[in-house]
Amino acid sequence: PERLNQLLKEGYNIEVDVWYDGIELFLGHDEPVYQVKKDYLKNELFWCHAKNLLALEYMLENKIHCFWHQTDDYTLTSKGIIWTYPNRLVTNKCIIVCQTLEDTEYYSNLDIYGICSDFIGVLK
Repeated sequence: PERLNQLLKEGYNIEVDVWYDGIELFLGHDEPVYQVKKDYLKNELFWCHAKNLLALEYMLENKIHCFWHQTDDYTLTSKGIIWTYPNRLVTNKCIIVCQTLEDTEYYSNLDIYGICSDFIGVLK
């Protein structure tokens, strides 16, 4: 959460992995690790990736911007943005996930909605 808060201060949009156990919300990629509150996730700069069905249902009910995907080529976020798996065709309504610096640089030159990448700071 400390790193997320720093990135938020710098103005970055952030994809965060969210879990819900029926009582509490958590952040964490492979498992629930950091407990958070609902209001924390309502930040307009967060793109909340539901990691379990309970999290998806909770975030939809609470109007938290979210999406679910695994290896789908495309999925819609709760705001109607197309979340796009790496190396797929894109439009100006797509957020593309880029796993390499080269892909991040390539997609930055296309007319797309945005890029999700660990290398996004290189573009600033």
